[in-house]
Amino acid sequence: MKNQSELNKTIVQKFNKECIEIASKSSFDQLLSEQVINHSAPPNAPNGKASFDFFINNILHKGFSDLKVEILDQIAEGDLVATRKKIKGKHTGEIFGIVASQKEVEINIIDIIRLNNGQYVEHWG
Repeated sequence: MKNQSELNKTIVQKFNKECIEIASKSSFDQLLSEQVINHSAPPNAPNGKASFDFFINNILHKGFSDLKVEILDQIAEGDLVATRKKIKGKHTGEIFGIVASQKEVEINIIDIIRLNNGQYVEHWG
């Protein structure tokens, strides 16, 4: 049986695969608390679930096709999970004012997630 830290890492892995890669609405609703705080949201961006929805659907998926997340490392302690990962995709749409290059792109990310009852409640990164 997995301990809570291992379960939390599994939840973060599921979010990356199902929410970031394929933008699954049902997984999104299951894994994000209604009151989730995105400490990395740009100024004037929505917060809560809307912040994640905006970034994943209106930025990542509009700018890139064939998104894949590769988790490189995870460290969990208590209710926190730190993840080092790469998001890969083909730059097929405009993102942050940069026109589509049709090139394969790799984004290196480190984020920290606080979980409660199997849901994201805070995000940094």
